[in-house]
Amino acid sequence: MTVIIFLIVLAVLIFVHELGHFLLARANGIRVDEFKIGFGPRIFSWGKGETKYGLNLIPFGGYVKIHGEDPNEESEHGPDSARSFTSKSRWKQASVLLAGIFFNFLFAWLLFFGILAIGGTVPIAAFGMYPQYLSNPRVIVLDAEKDSPAIKAGLGIGDVITSIDDQNGKSVTVSSTTDIQKVIASSTGAAVTLHYDKNGQSQSVSVTPIKGILADRYAIGISMDNVAYVRMPFFAAIGNSFIYTVNMIRDTAVGLYYFVTGLFHGTSGIADVSGPVGIAVIIGNAAHLNISYLLIVVAIISANLGVINLVPFPALDGGRTLFVAIEGVTRRRIPTKFTNIVNTVGFGLLMALMVFVTYKDIVRLFM
Repeated sequence: MTVIIFLIVLAVLIFVHELGHFLLARANGIRVDEFKIGFGPRIFSWGKGETKYGLNLIPFGGYVKIHGEDPNEESEHGPDSARSFTSKSRWKQASVLLAGIFFNFLFAWLLFFGILAIGGTVPIAAFGMYPQYLSNPRVIVLDAEKDSPAIKAGLGIGDVITSIDDQNGKSVTVSSTTDIQKVIASSTGAAVTLHYDKNGQSQSVSVTPIKGILADRYAIGISMDNVAYVRMPFFAAIGNSFIYTVNMIRDTAVGLYYFVTGLFHGTSGIADVSGPVGIAVIIGNAAHLNISYLLIVVAIISANLGVINLVPFPALDGGRTLFVAIEGVTRRRIPTKFTNIVNTVGFGLLMALMVFVTYKDIVRLFM
Protein backbone atom coordinates (compact mmCIF):
# COMPACT_ATOMS: atom_id res chain seq x y z
CA MET A 1 0.00 0.00 0.00
CA THR A 2 2.87 2.39 0.80
CA VAL A 3 4.34 1.80 -2.66
CA ILE A 4 0.98 2.39 -4.35
CA ILE A 5 0.35 5.63 -2.44
CA PHE A 6 3.89 6.82 -3.16
CA LEU A 7 3.53 6.16 -6.90
CA ILE A 8 0.18 7.98 -6.98
CA VAL A 9 1.63 10.97 -5.12
CA LEU A 10 4.69 11.02 -7.38
CA ALA A 11 2.56 10.85 -10.52
CA VAL A 12 0.33 13.70 -9.29
CA LEU A 13 3.30 15.94 -8.44
CA ILE A 14 4.97 15.27 -11.79
CA PHE A 15 1.68 15.90 -13.60
CA VAL A 16 1.18 19.22 -11.80
CA HIS A 17 4.71 20.38 -12.63
CA GLU A 18 4.59 19.37 -16.29
CA LEU A 19 1.06 20.74 -16.65
CA GLY A 20 2.47 24.20 -15.89
CA HIS A 21 5.00 23.89 -18.73
CA PHE A 22 2.33 22.48 -21.06
CA LEU A 23 -0.29 25.19 -20.46
CA LEU A 24 2.14 28.10 -20.71
CA ALA A 25 3.68 26.70 -23.88
CA ARG A 26 0.26 26.37 -25.47
CA ALA A 27 -0.75 29.84 -24.24
CA ASN A 28 2.36 31.31 -25.90
CA GLY A 29 1.69 29.59 -29.22
CA ILE A 30 4.46 26.99 -28.85
CA ARG A 31 3.92 23.52 -30.26
CA VAL A 32 3.94 20.72 -27.66
CA ASP A 33 4.86 17.32 -29.10
CA GLU A 34 4.69 15.09 -26.02
CA PHE A 35 3.35 15.11 -22.45
CA LYS A 36 4.50 12.02 -20.59
CA ILE A 37 4.80 10.83 -17.01
CA GLY A 38 7.81 8.64 -16.23
CA PHE A 39 10.81 7.45 -18.24
CA GLY A 40 11.83 4.24 -19.95
CA PRO A 41 9.54 1.72 -21.68
CA ARG A 42 6.06 2.95 -22.60
CA ILE A 43 3.10 1.48 -20.69
CA PHE A 44 0.48 3.18 -22.86
CA SER A 45 0.06 6.35 -24.89
CA TRP A 46 -2.50 8.16 -26.99
CA GLY A 47 -2.55 11.12 -29.33
CA LYS A 48 -4.83 14.12 -29.28
CA GLY A 49 -4.26 16.87 -31.80
CA GLU A 50 -0.54 17.47 -32.27
CA THR A 51 0.43 16.21 -28.81
CA LYS A 52 1.13 12.60 -27.80
CA TYR A 53 0.30 11.75 -24.16
CA GLY A 54 1.65 8.74 -22.31
CA LEU A 55 2.68 6.89 -19.17
CA ASN A 56 6.11 5.22 -18.98
CA LEU A 57 7.36 2.45 -16.73
CA ILE A 58 9.86 4.31 -14.50
CA PRO A 59 7.81 6.83 -12.48
CA PHE A 60 10.69 8.96 -11.14
CA GLY A 61 10.13 11.92 -13.43
CA GLY A 62 8.26 13.10 -16.46
CA TYR A 63 8.55 15.57 -19.26
CA VAL A 64 6.82 17.81 -21.75
CA LYS A 65 8.56 17.79 -25.14
CA ILE A 66 8.30 21.36 -26.35
CA HIS A 67 9.14 22.08 -29.98
CA GLY A 68 12.54 23.77 -30.05
CA GLU A 69 13.33 23.66 -26.33
CA ASP A 70 16.36 21.57 -27.31
CA PRO A 71 17.03 23.29 -30.65
CA ASN A 72 17.82 21.36 -33.81
CA GLU A 73 17.74 21.98 -37.54
CA GLU A 74 14.04 21.12 -37.85
CA SER A 75 12.90 23.42 -35.04
CA GLU A 76 15.16 26.26 -36.20
CA HIS A 77 14.45 26.21 -39.93
CA GLY A 78 11.60 23.73 -40.48
CA PRO A 79 8.07 24.55 -41.63
CA ASP A 80 6.84 25.00 -38.04
CA SER A 81 9.83 27.03 -36.80
CA ALA A 82 7.58 30.01 -35.97
CA ARG A 83 5.99 27.87 -33.26
CA SER A 84 9.27 26.72 -31.72
CA PHE A 85 10.40 27.63 -28.22
CA THR A 86 13.42 29.64 -29.37
CA SER A 87 11.35 31.74 -31.79
CA LYS A 88 9.50 33.37 -28.89
CA SER A 89 10.63 36.33 -26.80
CA ARG A 90 12.90 35.73 -23.83
CA TRP A 91 10.04 36.62 -21.45
CA LYS A 92 7.78 33.99 -23.01
CA GLN A 93 10.55 31.40 -22.84
CA ALA A 94 11.17 32.18 -19.18
CA SER A 95 7.44 32.00 -18.40
CA VAL A 96 7.24 28.50 -19.89
CA LEU A 97 10.31 27.32 -17.97
CA LEU A 98 9.15 28.77 -14.64
CA ALA A 99 5.51 27.68 -15.02
CA GLY A 100 6.20 24.20 -13.62
CA ILE A 101 7.73 25.71 -10.49
CA PHE A 102 4.79 28.09 -10.10
CA PHE A 103 2.34 25.20 -10.41
CA ASN A 104 4.21 23.28 -7.70
CA PHE A 105 3.83 26.28 -5.38
CA LEU A 106 0.20 26.76 -6.40
CA PHE A 107 -0.57 23.10 -5.73
CA ALA A 108 0.99 23.34 -2.25
CA TRP A 109 -1.15 26.38 -1.49
CA LEU A 110 -4.33 24.63 -2.70
CA LEU A 111 -3.61 21.62 -0.49
CA PHE A 112 -3.04 23.79 2.58
CA PHE A 113 -6.19 25.76 1.76
CA GLY A 114 -8.21 22.53 1.52
CA ILE A 115 -6.95 21.33 4.90
CA LEU A 116 -7.74 24.63 6.64
CA ALA A 117 -11.12 25.17 4.95
CA ILE A 118 -12.46 21.60 5.14
CA GLY A 119 -10.79 20.75 8.44
CA GLY A 120 -8.25 18.18 9.53
CA THR A 121 -5.71 17.05 12.10
CA VAL A 122 -2.49 19.09 11.93
CA PRO A 123 0.74 19.53 13.94
CA ILE A 124 0.27 22.25 16.55
CA ALA A 125 3.87 23.38 16.01
CA ALA A 126 3.06 24.20 12.38
CA PHE A 127 -0.33 25.85 12.90
CA GLY A 128 -0.10 27.03 16.49
CA MET A 129 -0.23 30.66 15.35
CA TYR A 130 -3.98 30.17 14.83
CA PRO A 131 -5.11 29.06 18.33
CA GLN A 132 -8.64 30.38 17.79
CA TYR A 133 -9.16 27.76 15.08
CA LEU A 134 -7.63 24.78 16.92
CA SER A 135 -9.54 22.23 18.99
CA ASN A 136 -9.15 18.72 20.47
CA PRO A 137 -5.38 18.86 21.18
CA ARG A 138 -3.72 15.48 21.76
CA VAL A 139 -0.47 13.56 21.43
CA ILE A 140 -0.07 10.93 18.72
CA VAL A 141 2.67 8.44 17.89
CA LEU A 142 4.35 9.31 14.60
CA ASP A 143 6.74 6.37 14.41
CA ALA A 144 8.28 3.58 16.47
CA GLU A 145 11.80 2.26 16.06
CA LYS A 146 12.38 -1.33 15.07
CA ASP A 147 12.96 -3.68 18.02
CA SER A 148 12.32 -0.86 20.52
CA PRO A 149 10.42 -1.34 23.80
CA ALA A 150 7.49 0.57 22.24
CA ILE A 151 7.23 -1.83 19.29
CA LYS A 152 7.46 -4.87 21.58
CA ALA A 153 4.69 -3.40 23.74
CA GLY A 154 2.40 -2.98 20.73
CA LEU A 155 2.52 0.80 20.27
CA GLY A 156 2.21 1.94 16.68
CA ILE A 157 1.75 4.85 14.31
CA GLY A 158 -1.40 6.86 14.99
CA ASP A 159 -1.93 5.77 18.61
CA VAL A 160 -3.18 8.63 20.82
CA ILE A 161 -1.47 8.69 24.24
CA THR A 162 -3.87 10.02 26.88
CA SER A 163 -1.95 9.49 30.15
CA ILE A 164 1.12 7.85 31.63
CA ASP A 165 1.79 6.27 35.04
CA ASP A 166 5.33 6.67 36.37
CA GLN A 167 7.33 3.97 38.14
CA ASN A 168 5.57 4.87 41.43
CA GLY A 169 2.10 4.51 39.95
CA LYS A 170 1.43 8.27 39.82
CA SER A 171 -0.75 9.08 36.82
CA VAL A 172 0.05 12.09 34.63
CA THR A 173 -2.56 13.36 32.18
CA VAL A 174 -0.86 13.99 28.87
CA SER A 175 -1.29 17.46 27.40
CA SER A 176 1.93 17.51 25.34
CA THR A 177 4.84 15.30 24.38
CA THR A 178 6.87 16.93 27.17
CA ASP A 179 4.70 15.24 29.81
CA ILE A 180 5.58 11.82 28.43
CA GLN A 181 9.26 12.58 27.90
CA LYS A 182 9.70 13.79 31.49
CA VAL A 183 8.20 10.64 33.01
CA ILE A 184 10.22 8.31 30.76
CA ALA A 185 13.48 10.22 31.25
CA SER A 186 13.12 10.08 35.04
CA SER A 187 12.08 6.41 35.16
CA THR A 188 15.65 5.17 35.90
CA GLY A 189 14.80 2.08 33.84
CA ALA A 190 11.68 1.10 35.81
CA ALA A 191 8.51 0.19 33.89
CA VAL A 192 5.93 2.90 33.15
CA THR A 193 2.35 2.41 32.02
CA LEU A 194 0.98 4.15 28.94
CA HIS A 195 -2.76 4.63 28.44
CA TYR A 196 -3.68 5.22 24.82
CA ASP A 197 -6.37 4.95 22.17
CA LYS A 198 -5.79 2.63 19.21
CA ASN A 199 -8.42 2.84 16.47
CA GLY A 200 -10.89 4.28 18.98
CA GLN A 201 -10.28 1.56 21.59
CA SER A 202 -8.76 2.48 24.98
CA GLN A 203 -5.77 0.34 25.91
CA SER A 204 -2.96 0.27 28.49
CA VAL A 205 0.48 -1.23 28.29
CA SER A 206 3.56 -1.47 30.53
CA VAL A 207 6.80 -0.36 28.84
CA THR A 208 10.33 -0.51 30.24
CA PRO A 209 12.52 2.39 29.04
CA ILE A 210 16.11 1.65 28.06
CA LYS A 211 19.26 3.65 27.37
CA GLY A 212 20.98 3.69 24.00
CA ILE A 213 18.10 4.94 21.86
CA LEU A 214 18.73 8.57 22.85
CA ALA A 215 22.34 8.43 24.04
CA ASP A 216 22.36 8.27 27.86
CA ARG A 217 18.67 9.11 28.33
CA TYR A 218 15.98 6.55 29.03
CA ALA A 219 13.59 6.16 26.10
CA ILE A 220 11.08 3.70 24.66
CA GLY A 221 11.74 4.34 20.95
CA ILE A 222 8.81 6.43 19.73
CA SER A 223 8.57 9.79 18.03
CA MET A 224 5.49 11.83 18.93
CA ASP A 225 3.75 15.03 17.97
CA ASN A 226 1.28 17.47 19.49
CA VAL A 227 -1.67 17.69 17.13
CA ALA A 228 -5.08 19.34 17.04
CA TYR A 229 -8.09 19.68 14.76
CA VAL A 230 -8.12 22.85 12.66
CA ARG A 231 -10.85 24.46 10.59
CA MET A 232 -11.18 28.04 9.38
CA PRO A 233 -13.80 30.15 7.61
CA PHE A 234 -13.39 30.19 3.82
CA PHE A 235 -11.70 33.57 3.41
CA ALA A 236 -9.52 33.11 6.49
CA ALA A 237 -8.36 29.79 5.03
CA ILE A 238 -7.46 31.48 1.73
CA GLY A 239 -5.30 34.15 3.34
CA ASN A 240 -3.69 32.03 6.05
CA SER A 241 -2.87 29.15 3.70
CA PHE A 242 -1.24 31.61 1.30
CA ILE A 243 0.88 33.13 4.09
CA TYR A 244 1.81 29.68 5.38
CA THR A 245 2.82 28.51 1.89
CA VAL A 246 4.98 31.59 1.26
CA ASN A 247 6.72 31.16 4.62
CA MET A 248 7.31 27.47 3.94
CA ILE A 249 8.80 28.21 0.50
CA ARG A 250 11.06 30.81 2.09
CA ASP A 251 12.18 28.43 4.84
CA THR A 252 12.80 25.67 2.30
CA ALA A 253 14.94 27.98 0.18
CA VAL A 254 16.93 29.10 3.22
CA GLY A 255 17.39 25.49 4.33
CA LEU A 256 18.59 24.51 0.85
CA TYR A 257 21.05 27.41 0.85
CA TYR A 258 22.55 26.34 4.20
CA PHE A 259 22.66 22.72 3.04
CA VAL A 260 24.60 23.60 -0.12
CA THR A 261 27.00 25.92 1.71
CA GLY A 262 27.36 23.25 4.38
CA LEU A 263 28.66 20.83 1.74
CA PHE A 264 31.68 23.07 1.34
CA HIS A 265 32.14 23.62 5.07
CA GLY A 266 31.65 20.00 6.10
CA THR A 267 28.53 20.68 8.17
CA SER A 268 26.19 18.78 5.84
CA GLY A 269 26.49 15.87 3.44
CA ILE A 270 24.69 13.89 0.76
CA ALA A 271 23.79 11.33 3.44
CA ASP A 272 21.36 13.96 4.80
CA VAL A 273 19.34 13.79 1.58
CA SER A 274 16.36 11.45 1.20
CA GLY A 275 15.70 9.84 -2.16
CA PRO A 276 12.58 8.13 -3.52
CA VAL A 277 12.73 5.28 -0.98
CA GLY A 278 13.06 7.63 1.98
CA ILE A 279 10.25 9.82 0.69
CA ALA A 280 8.08 6.74 0.15
CA VAL A 281 8.53 5.78 3.82
CA ILE A 282 7.57 9.29 4.93
CA ILE A 283 4.49 9.28 2.69
CA GLY A 284 3.50 5.81 3.93
CA ASN A 285 3.73 6.86 7.58
CA ALA A 286 1.74 10.04 6.89
CA ALA A 287 -0.97 8.07 5.10
CA HIS A 288 -1.18 5.70 8.06
CA LEU A 289 -1.78 8.65 10.40
CA ASN A 290 -4.60 10.45 8.54
CA ILE A 291 -5.45 12.15 5.27
CA SER A 292 -4.50 15.60 6.61
CA TYR A 293 -0.95 14.52 7.43
CA LEU A 294 -0.65 12.92 3.99
CA LEU A 295 -1.79 16.10 2.25
CA ILE A 296 0.60 18.20 4.36
CA VAL A 297 3.50 15.95 3.35
CA VAL A 298 2.46 16.13 -0.32
CA ALA A 299 2.25 19.93 -0.10
CA ILE A 300 5.71 20.12 1.48
CA ILE A 301 7.19 17.85 -1.20
CA SER A 302 5.52 19.93 -3.93
CA ALA A 303 6.99 23.15 -2.51
CA ASN A 304 10.40 21.48 -2.19
CA LEU A 305 10.28 20.38 -5.83
CA GLY A 306 9.54 23.96 -6.82
CA VAL A 307 12.44 25.35 -4.80
CA ILE A 308 14.88 22.69 -6.04
CA ASN A 309 13.91 23.36 -9.66
CA LEU A 310 14.73 27.04 -9.13
CA VAL A 311 18.38 26.14 -8.53
CA PRO A 312 20.42 27.33 -11.55
CA PHE A 313 21.81 23.87 -12.27
CA PRO A 314 21.91 22.45 -15.83
CA ALA A 315 18.83 20.41 -16.82
CA LEU A 316 16.74 21.95 -14.01
CA ASP A 317 14.25 24.68 -14.87
CA GLY A 318 16.42 27.18 -13.01
CA GLY A 319 19.46 26.27 -15.14
CA ARG A 320 17.54 26.59 -18.39
CA THR A 321 16.09 29.92 -17.24
CA LEU A 322 19.62 31.13 -16.46
CA PHE A 323 20.63 30.44 -20.06
CA VAL A 324 17.62 32.43 -21.29
CA ALA A 325 18.52 35.30 -18.95
CA ILE A 326 22.13 35.32 -20.19
CA GLU A 327 20.91 35.45 -23.78
CA GLY A 328 18.57 38.29 -22.88
CA VAL A 329 21.36 40.34 -21.32
CA THR A 330 24.00 39.64 -24.00
CA ARG A 331 21.52 39.78 -26.91
CA ARG A 332 23.27 36.72 -28.32
CA ARG A 333 22.24 33.10 -28.60
CA ILE A 334 24.29 30.61 -26.62
CA PRO A 335 25.47 27.95 -29.08
CA THR A 336 22.89 25.16 -29.31
CA LYS A 337 25.52 22.40 -29.16
CA PHE A 338 26.89 23.85 -25.92
CA THR A 339 23.50 24.11 -24.16
CA ASN A 340 22.48 20.61 -25.24
CA ILE A 341 25.74 19.10 -23.95
CA VAL A 342 25.58 20.99 -20.65
CA ASN A 343 21.95 20.01 -20.03
CA THR A 344 22.68 16.37 -20.92
CA VAL A 345 25.62 16.25 -18.51
CA GLY A 346 23.53 17.96 -15.82
CA PHE A 347 20.74 15.42 -16.28
CA GLY A 348 23.23 12.57 -16.01
CA LEU A 349 24.64 13.96 -12.78
CA LEU A 350 21.14 14.31 -11.32
CA MET A 351 20.33 10.69 -12.22
CA ALA A 352 23.58 9.53 -10.63
CA LEU A 353 22.73 11.47 -7.47
CA MET A 354 19.27 9.87 -7.38
CA VAL A 355 20.77 6.39 -7.67
CA PHE A 356 23.22 7.15 -4.84
CA VAL A 357 20.65 8.54 -2.40
CA THR A 358 18.27 5.69 -3.25
CA TYR A 359 21.02 3.24 -2.33
CA LYS A 360 21.60 5.10 0.95
CA ASP A 361 17.86 5.00 1.72
CA ILE A 362 17.72 1.24 1.15
CA VAL A 363 20.74 0.72 3.42
CA ARG A 364 19.02 2.76 6.17
CA LEU A 365 15.95 0.51 5.97
CA PHE A 366 18.03 -2.51 7.00
CA MET A 367 20.17 -0.82 9.65
